[in-house]
Amino acid sequence: MTNYCDDYESVFRDFLEPLSIRLKDHFVNLLEDVQRIDNISSRAKDPSSFRKKAQKVDDRGNLKYHQPRTQIQDQIGVRVTVLYLKDVLCVKDIIEDYFASIEYQDKAPESDFEFGYVGSHYLLKIPEDVIDDGTDDIVPEFFELQIKTLFQHAWSEASHDVGYKAPRSLTPLERRQLAFSAAQAWGADQIFQQLSAELNAAND
Repeated sequence: MTNYCDDYESVFRDFLEPLSIRLKDHFVNLLEDVQRIDNISSRAKDPSSFRKKAQKVDDRGNLKYHQPRTQIQDQIGVRVTVLYLKDVLCVKDIIEDYFASIEYQDKAPESDFEFGYVGSHYLLKIPEDVIDDGTDDIVPEFFELQIKTLFQHAWSEASHDVGYKAPRSLTPLERRQLAFSAAQAWGADQIFQQLSAELNAAND
């Protein structure tokens, strides 16, 4: 595993980072006519994150990834951030017309009485026109795409920092505080969606 992770550092530097930049540019062109896109970003999974994920074990103590290069499918990620909930649907329509989706997850809390992470996640095949000739056996076949509103993105970033990266387990009160902030982000999305629809209807 150590040798493989050492090799990943050169793959990350020489192939994945440049590929992630080209993939971002690809999405900028693909979505150039979509209104209310706040940001399009991309990243290659840095070596420390890759190493940590590659060394994960299951409940029995066995490695989850026996072939990390092919099994870890978020080595390259793209995120599209939009203003309103309806803009998420607009971007999804274009993505589903252009790409053959390998996997899709509409991530949300399981219960209607819970608040937490929300986002649209796709696993998509990397377009051939952004891959350099002769690198097909080096770069991954797929990448992860996330589509979120500004409020969904802001909450997930802050929650990841104070929750997932917390130096200790959160107390029940702290977990409720995170859930409360998620509810506020959800409410803000609902209000802005409603306001946008009402204002557009008034102009028709």
